[in-house]
Amino acid sequence: MTDFEPFPAGFLWGAATSAYQIEGSPLADGAGPSIWHRFSHTPGRTLGGVAADVACDHYHRWAEDVDLMRDLGLGSYRLSLSWSRLLPEGRGRPNPRGIDFYSRLIDRLLERGIVPMVTLYHWDLPAALDDRGGWLNPDSRSWFADYAQVAFEALGDRVPWWVTLNEPWVIAHDGYWTGVNAPGHRNAFELPRVSHHLLCAHAAAVQVYRSAWHEHIGIVVNLEPKDSARDSAADRAAVERADIYWNQQYLDPVFFGRYPDGLAELFGDAWPEPPAEDLAFIRQPVDFVGVNYYTRKVVREDDAAWPDRAGPVPVANARYTDTNWEVFPAGLTRALCWVKERYGNVPLFVTENGAALTDPPPGSDGVIDDPMRVEYLREHVGAVREAMRQGADVRGYYVWSLLDNLEWSNGFSKRFGIVGVDFATQVRRPKASALYYRDLIRSRGAQMAKA
Repeated sequence: MTDFEPFPAGFLWGAATSAYQIEGSPLADGAGPSIWHRFSHTPGRTLGGVAADVACDHYHRWAEDVDLMRDLGLGSYRLSLSWSRLLPEGRGRPNPRGIDFYSRLIDRLLERGIVPMVTLYHWDLPAALDDRGGWLNPDSRSWFADYAQVAFEALGDRVPWWVTLNEPWVIAHDGYWTGVNAPGHRNAFELPRVSHHLLCAHAAAVQVYRSAWHEHIGIVVNLEPKDSARDSAADRAAVERADIYWNQQYLDPVFFGRYPDGLAELFGDAWPEPPAEDLAFIRQPVDFVGVNYYTRKVVREDDAAWPDRAGPVPVANARYTDTNWEVFPAGLTRALCWVKERYGNVPLFVTENGAALTDPPPGSDGVIDDPMRVEYLREHVGAVREAMRQGADVRGYYVWSLLDNLEWSNGFSKRFGIVGVDFATQVRRPKASALYYRDLIRSRGAQMAKA
């Protein structure tokens, strides 16, 4: 493959968002509150007390946003459903107005030639279920299966790609250990229980899908290659522990029906030995794995960093984004090839990849000039190509994110979008990165060399 050989004709070029981050109107038309609605309305939980009551107002501007996707030439759009829009109490009677919102959105995407990839769960558990224990409750698998059934019945005839969970590592670690995400717990004993229940829920949704629908369903994980800060046995052991905790914990059970060796030792007394029947159940066949990649971590032994005892170390002379993540494109190649080598040549998507950067005001032409994000895209799409050269079966790439949005507990302070949003007026403005991505799509990747 030469530097200018195009990506395959069927390669899906897309952009990704999530419901809570862009939709706004979280309680509109019969929707119930989510844990993120509750969390963001709790003083001190988000930067500046910001909540997503309006966000990007996508709930009202969805048609305009789909036309924007068409103008950028997107072949696919990855969105998530708000569970509590479809089921305000998390269970029971569906909300027809919530279903209708997503049905109209899916129809519009298809009319514009854009393939939908739909995520069932991108962190916004119905608050009513959190009151029943949320992901700590072993019944959560059946709640999720019932929700998945509703979603599949409503949209499964038009959606060819489904994701069960987005980043279960983040759901568990930041929701139940660091507390920086909803529901904001800080309990070591809850962390491995939540992780296990998430995997059981994933498997339950896959099982429901296999019963009547026959397109594609998979899971999305955030992967971070780990490197040793020093050439020492202690730091190399820290790398192994971090890899187990970050990268192997959620894929080993899906593919092997077991947790990785060493994970129980990391958790110590907090580890609940999972039932064998659960592990067999989790091993439901998936059609693809989505990889969210933002950075790698250089780590050293650090006994204060529970549970993996691997503390991050800054890299001298490296580039960093506004989230303090090192820009390291080669890590994306490594992550994709690692999945291939460990789990077989499963179809892969890069389901999120992007950079939070400080953008200048729009120019006289209305375009926001963001050359660092253009370079980020060029380098990372090149890293995808390199993974494909090495044999990884990568089927698509989704930039995070289509729009500037609410970056969870960071509020509106981190701008990931290739399209800028003025949150006071809701005016959308393309950034140079959006125009570059448009040309990249048109050229099937050859535009990389012209950045």
